[in-house]
Amino acid sequence: MKDVKENLAFIQGQIAEACERSSRNPEDVHIVAVTKYVSVERAAEALEAGIQNLGENRAEGLLSKWEVLKDRPLWHFIGTLQSRKVRNIIDKVEYIHSLDRLSLAKEINKRASKKIKCFIQINVSGEESKHGLQPEDTVEFIRQLEAYENIEVVGLMTMAPHTDDEEVLRTCFRRLRSLKEEVEGMGLKHAPCHELSMGMSNDFKIAIEEGATFVRIGSALVGE
Repeated sequence: MKDVKENLAFIQGQIAEACERSSRNPEDVHIVAVTKYVSVERAAEALEAGIQNLGENRAEGLLSKWEVLKDRPLWHFIGTLQSRKVRNIIDKVEYIHSLDRLSLAKEINKRASKKIKCFIQINVSGEESKHGLQPEDTVEFIRQLEAYENIEVVGLMTMAPHTDDEEVLRTCFRRLRSLKEEVEGMGLKHAPCHELSMGMSNDFKIAIEEGATFVRIGSALVGE
């Protein structure tokens, strides 16, 4: 298995190229290392290589790594979050990438002792296997979140279809960007919505060209 430092240097090069193609600044793109399939030692290696953001998609996985790494990284919860598990992770995470229902918003708001940066998960592709709001329900949902003082809507998140068809991927990412710009343009205090969490190991270069500010990279960075 290649060391994380090597992988990171290669990925940073790819990010720089994608930013050059789309006239963007690489400093505006944040890498979230997805460590759900790797050991805590491998996650620590990512931190030593210079990664600041670690993403976990299960509460148990996050808690077991947090026991060792504590608050060295900024923790991102990137998977489907069950309301009953919010209390276990809420004081450990900086970002939640998967807010998609009011029952979850209520629980986050109740349990949090500080503002939690939330991405609203949107099911842009319309696949039944994926979680998230329908695009047309996004604006109304975000308006309702104004009632929850511990939630800040920093942006939108989606998972693109698993495909090599570049046009399908671009269409998905563009649709999310367009929705983000719509919310951003509303000027809501509780929902600045400047960020886009989209793109994974297989499609992050395309996501960056289409405006991603957070890319969630697992296998290409830390391995399986």
